[in-house]
Amino acid sequence: MKKINYFLQVFVFLIFLTACRTSINEDDSITNSEENINESINSEKKRMEIKFSCGEDGISEYLDNGWVILKEDSQEKICTWKSFPATKGCDMEKDKGCKITKPDKIGEEKIYLLEK
Repeated sequence: MKKINYFLQVFVFLIFLTACRTSINEDDSITNSEENINESINSEKKRMEIKFSCGEDGISEYLDNGWVILKEDSQEKICTWKSFPATKGCDMEKDKGCKITKPDKIGEEKIYLLEK
């Protein structure tokens, strides 16, 4: 019984000893990988996507700050909506169910992919 107890104590001690040793080695590799990540982030270029719609245009501000347009896309977009009564006797303030909403002004939305 004493031999089994002694063997278990030695076994547990060896487990603790090897566990501490591997965690020290892992800490070194984690520190080195963080330095590599920071270096690669600094070397990467920044990208941004911006949208201007319904006659807005502020792209010149970005171009003046050193951004370059990689991709430009445009699509149709509804700028304003118009509501009108469904029937002649309909009161839109009291009865919301008789109000019909349709697009009033249709404009263009420009999407820019920028890189610096």
